[in-house]
Amino acid sequence: MKRLLFIFVFVCVSGMSAFAQRFAYVDSEYILNNIPEYLSSQKQLDALSQQWQKQVDVRLAEVEQLYKAYQADMVLLTPDVRRTRENEIVEKEKAAKEFQRLKFGFEGELYQQRIRLIKPIQERVAKAIQAVAESNQLDLILDKNSDVILLYTSSRLDKSNEVITRLGYKPGTLEQ
Repeated sequence: MKRLLFIFVFVCVSGMSAFAQRFAYVDSEYILNNIPEYLSSQKQLDALSQQWQKQVDVRLAEVEQLYKAYQADMVLLTPDVRRTRENEIVEKEKAAKEFQRLKFGFEGELYQQRIRLIKPIQERVAKAIQAVAESNQLDLILDKNSDVILLYTSSRLDKSNEVITRLGYKPGTLEQ
């Protein structure tokens, strides 16, 4: 009787593994680096970022220069002139910080440009990943570059090249 119960449990447990979920993973960074539009968009964003950072640096250098000049002249200045120069320095610094916030802050111009340029590409990649999952009857696709820690991965489970192909590109041709 115990043997029959053991066999029954064994058959049930082994039968459950037949219904196991199928999964794979993709490397989103690798996929994006194989999309010319993404690389072009990244270059545009980098150029904008560098341009704006130079403008911020110029403004902050001007504030620093005004402050050094103020410190050098401070003993010779009347209290009214001192206050005026201090206010000028503070206002210039505020303006520089505000410019920096408008360009680089949360929902700043760089963020808006990133959404405008990158989001459509990410949506195309997501649709391609979904299509790969459906065509391979996969229940789950993990991203190798996310916070999920993959301690071991088999290359046969990597569907990144299939996603790139589905997007209409040749895998491995653009990766830097």
